[in-house]
Amino acid sequence: MVLQSSFNPELTSINHVKPRQITIIGGHGRMGRLFREQLLEVGHKVNILEQEDWEYAGQLLNQTDLVLVSVPIKYTVDVIKRAAKYLSPDIALCDITSIKTQPYQAMLAHHSGPVLGLHPMFGPSVKSFCSQKVVVCPGRHHESFQWLLDFLKNQGAELITCTPEEHDRMMVYIQATQHFCRLSLGVFLAEANIDLERSLSISSPSYCQEIDILKRLFRQNPQLCVDIMLATEERCEAIKSLAHTYSRLAKLVKKKDREALIKEFESTQVFFQKNS
Repeated sequence: MVLQSSFNPELTSINHVKPRQITIIGGHGRMGRLFREQLLEVGHKVNILEQEDWEYAGQLLNQTDLVLVSVPIKYTVDVIKRAAKYLSPDIALCDITSIKTQPYQAMLAHHSGPVLGLHPMFGPSVKSFCSQKVVVCPGRHHESFQWLLDFLKNQGAELITCTPEEHDRMMVYIQATQHFCRLSLGVFLAEANIDLERSLSISSPSYCQEIDILKRLFRQNPQLCVDIMLATEERCEAIKSLAHTYSRLAKLVKKKDREALIKEFESTQVFFQKNS
């Protein structure tokens, strides 16, 4: 069923915005719902298109100012290709996926109108965009998205501009390997079957912080976590390399090679001192 969200004219007056018509593909997902709620709150009009709604695609995608793609990573490019068939050249197309190069290239290749890539650097559990980072990858006719970028800034978001390629290189380490580290630690703690609450009662602040991060991770959809790790071959190779590092260091621990472990620490210490 297509969800058509109405808007309150009083909100438009209060927030001094020109109401825009927006269609969110995947708007029933958690991130899609967050964007929908925030856009409605300032007076925009939002429609939602889900997998079962494609019979309405012509109406929802060709009578709108902005199409926002918010679907799982593995479906993003196919959805972009499918949606682009319905878009006139004056409609803006944007994705909010956590990888950027492939969706970005697909939007440019299949849509002749305005194109922009966004990556919200936060989970959908946040209450607003205030103090949250959003990566912006300009594509084509950037001025068509100025109202959207102004909306994010007015909500308190910090916008960081970069190319899709730089974004994806950085996300290998910011997202993929971090998810693997935390997945590994979570699996280890579960297999050890430790008394988690007891451990927190006698722990350091840093341990409490780490466990809090793990709890938030394991409250997420497991498919999201796994898709982030497996999204690109570069991510898979980096995780493989990280696993080799774990293995190398674990062998030193097993051999109780104190001097070698100290050398590993000191050489890494130099790296962080240079970058502090």
